[in-house]
Amino acid sequence: MDLPGVPSVLLDALRDAACACGEPRLALVGGVVRDLMLHRRHSRPWNGVPDLDWVVEGDAQQLAAVLLERCGPHRVRSVQPHAAFGTVALHLDEVPLDLAMARQELYPEPGWNPVVQPGSLETDLLRRDFTINAMALDLASGELLDPHGGLEDLAANRLEFLHQNSVSDDPTRVIRAARYGARLGMDLSPEARRQVERTMDAWPWTWHVGDAPEAAPPALASRLRMEVDRLLEHEPWPEALNLLADWGAMALLDPGLQDDPERMRRLHWGQRMGLPLLPVWLAGASDPAAVARRLQIPGQQQQWLNQVLPLQAWLSDQAPSRQASPGEWTMALEQRGWSPETVALMVSLRPLCWRQLLRWWGRWRLIQSPETARQLIADGWPSGPALGEELRRRRRARLDQCR
Repeated sequence: MDLPGVPSVLLDALRDAACACGEPRLALVGGVVRDLMLHRRHSRPWNGVPDLDWVVEGDAQQLAAVLLERCGPHRVRSVQPHAAFGTVALHLDEVPLDLAMARQELYPEPGWNPVVQPGSLETDLLRRDFTINAMALDLASGELLDPHGGLEDLAANRLEFLHQNSVSDDPTRVIRAARYGARLGMDLSPEARRQVERTMDAWPWTWHVGDAPEAAPPALASRLRMEVDRLLEHEPWPEALNLLADWGAMALLDPGLQDDPERMRRLHWGQRMGLPLLPVWLAGASDPAAVARRLQIPGQQQQWLNQVLPLQAWLSDQAPSRQASPGEWTMALEQRGWSPETVALMVSLRPLCWRQLLRWWGRWRLIQSPETARQLIADGWPSGPALGEELRRRRRARLDQCR
């Protein structure tokens, strides 16, 4: 086996350790195999190896222990076993490795967490998401294992699920498909599209319509959020979101996001203003606060989205006119206590007064009185409410010079 950028002595150490502890098979799996095949057979650029995922038909912790014993702590570092999952993370010659026991999975109900049991290399590949990610390189023989036609799908730029219940078992695989599609320039096969359509026809499931977050299948909502976070933070997100929209799959998060013509403009505005993209995207939902709770996004971001609808109502009924002065707008916004992030979210939604909100967010809120309280007291002002009122008056006068 030859891996660009991976020293042969590292592979030799793994092979020797597997033989020493009697592990029958040890294989490289996951995205690195897919990317290696794209590099070798389709001349795709090789971007290096961030980590190496290995599956062993046996005890991963025993393999790690033998590896440490044979190579010593100067080569094997940062050993982190996870007994509940049958995995060990470590660094060998400064290269991060993940060793995992070969497993098989059974989904007791659609969307629930799977029941995991020990298995073979073949069953471990079967539990993966797409054929292109279900290939393995056997360390001992160097043989490529491709039981589900991943090479053929790579050549056709095609994303194919492994079995007919892949999406209903785990709907987050649709988000993952958009991630890979955007990154690799691939699209769902016709059969994969039909599988997504069948799942979306049955969606939303009971938990998704007004139920409390705890009514969801365990961890499904948080898994959806984590996949979306990865999509927005690490992938070409405009392309990925366009794929989700094309597949009719945005209703996994909220039906209102599927019919959202302002999505891209809103997200680009949010990106320019330094906002996390997930709450910016969810601001286009029919009830942003409810979706934020359901997906269990960070509490601070939930607070921003909780204020979106009240701020919209205030802008419609009580806000100053667009002709009002900077001081009037600043005092009105700050008296209501809107957070800067909520105002920035509202700018991305482009209400009629978006320019006034943008100016407050970018400049007006940062302007203070030209004199401090200490300076006014030195000039003879007594401390107390009158001092605060004078500071506000002078700040407002300075703000109104911004016209």
